[in-house]
Amino acid sequence: MNRRTAIKQLFIVAGGLTILSSCLNDGGASIVLNKLKISAADEQFLGDLADILIPKTDTPGGKDLNLHLFVMKMVDDCESPENQQKFVGGFNKLRKQLNLTDSEATKTALLNLKDQTDEKAFFDIFKSRAIQGYMNSEYVMKNKVVYKLIPGPYNGAVNIKG
Repeated sequence: MNRRTAIKQLFIVAGGLTILSSCLNDGGASIVLNKLKISAADEQFLGDLADILIPKTDTPGGKDLNLHLFVMKMVDDCESPENQQKFVGGFNKLRKQLNLTDSEATKTALLNLKDQTDEKAFFDIFKSRAIQGYMNSEYVMKNKVVYKLIPGPYNGAVNIKG
């Protein structure tokens, strides 16, 4: 067998295995998470929660900007193990309590999380990461933030009253 043919076939098999593994989704999250175990239903719940936090108006909502995916990835990669446990524990408790079909009741319940420490810790992490994701999203950076090449115009003839 020719060495070039063998190497070419090896790369074809390796590429096929890579594509096959990405096609076989086990019902988990749509992004790769190393530490968090989140199902597709949990991801849907987080997406609905992101839409409640940043609703869709004339601007895209939280779910349209995939803020829930950003939050999941940031919690998985950047939060401490203690905060990850608080996030998952509070998420599980809050998911059992809330029904997201009634958005007004959900908004009221989210505002009254003062006494429930696990749920409040989850929501604080979720809210801060979702806002971070929104402010750094492509939509905000292209459409809302005005870019100026020069920080301010130079005006050399300014009257100073003293």
